[in-house]
Amino acid sequence: MNKKQTIGKRSTLLEFDKEHVWHPYTSMSSPLPSYLVESANGVYINLASGESLVDGMSSWWSVLHGYNHPKLNAALVEQSTKMSHVMFGGLTHTSAIELCDKLVQLTPQGLDKVFLSDSGSVAVEVAMKMAFQYWQSKEGQNKENRSYDYSSKTKLLTVRNGYHGDTFAAMSVCDPVTGMHQIFDKVLMKNIFAPTPTCKFGEQWQAEDVKELTELFKRHHHELAAFIIEPIVQGTGGMRFYHPEYLKACRQLCNQYDVLLIVDEIATGFGRTGKLFACEWADISPDIICLGKTLTGGYITLAATLCTSEIAETISNGEAGCFMHGPTFMGNALACAVANASIDLLFENNWQQQVQSIEQALQTLLLPLKSHLRVKDTRVLGSIGAVECLQAVNVAVIQKRFVELGVWIRPFGKLIYIIPPLVINKEQIVKLVTAMTTVLNEDECFI
Repeated sequence: MNKKQTIGKRSTLLEFDKEHVWHPYTSMSSPLPSYLVESANGVYINLASGESLVDGMSSWWSVLHGYNHPKLNAALVEQSTKMSHVMFGGLTHTSAIELCDKLVQLTPQGLDKVFLSDSGSVAVEVAMKMAFQYWQSKEGQNKENRSYDYSSKTKLLTVRNGYHGDTFAAMSVCDPVTGMHQIFDKVLMKNIFAPTPTCKFGEQWQAEDVKELTELFKRHHHELAAFIIEPIVQGTGGMRFYHPEYLKACRQLCNQYDVLLIVDEIATGFGRTGKLFACEWADISPDIICLGKTLTGGYITLAATLCTSEIAETISNGEAGCFMHGPTFMGNALACAVANASIDLLFENNWQQQVQSIEQALQTLLLPLKSHLRVKDTRVLGSIGAVECLQAVNVAVIQKRFVELGVWIRPFGKLIYIIPPLVINKEQIVKLVTAMTTVLNEDECFI
């Protein structure tokens, strides 16, 4: 195929894509532009039009070790020669068993039971269902020692500016005002929202930050099945980094008021914040933890929800006799195999050193952008760097400029942020931050 035919084929593909393929968070009548990818290697996304872009997004935070990694590729190939998938009902396999063993060993103490699913949002749904079914199963026990029925514990408490996924139960604990799901408000279950944590990571702790949260626990604990929160980093809700003492207080309040604690580590897990799991910053263990995104190094969709033995046994001894959930592709063998390889690679590559190198580079290069006239704040934690602007970005225009500048950064709202693969080097980080600095000086990139 000659160059003219190649360009023609590329144009035809993009035309079909524009007409028929519905991309996330975009309109079909006036879609944001999409760029045709030919391949990806390391930290580079290679477009069919010839550009190679330094990836600052890790494909929505999932690609941990870079693209097309030989060890992850090998894990997929080896597993595929045995089987790609078998149903997990009544059957099991080595890849899933080994993965669950790793997760039990690595996650905070007490999380001994692993339920595998196929996306982060579903992992949150699973966690919520576990919490609800736990209290339903617990009803009838020790009634004389309490003033209310456990069956009334049917609501969730969370904080504003949170994000936990796009499926229905998960949407109900995303921010109801500033989140993406206001249009579904009338059909979502109604949960209870506390103010956003205001005491920032690295600042002096202010106990007043949990005053209203404490009041909500006191007022509503009889109807609360669980409290759910993203530990330390509120991601899509604004890349906010809050004080570990806040999370520690959440654990204490859950203990005091007999409420389960769910932590959503889908974005923060596996080293992203500088700890293997972000709840380690507060030295706490939740009752339920949700994992996803980087679990497979960004190769195949897979998620896990881990809970305590007490929760699993209570549910299993309840009226239903089992947990009422079972995804078709639960425990997918290909996904479990590459997840095992990704976790092994994390430690082989000395992830702490990788994250520290990224953090140091971002502190040096990105934090000074706070002085820019268009910037409200800059934040860095682990491998995450965020620039909060005073104006909202024009996504279509700024995306095009980033491509022209040789990087892939996908801003939203007033945020321009990066969370690159751990294998990125200083020179590539410089290119990302230089591109961010360039667009800050261009009026057309902002609304």
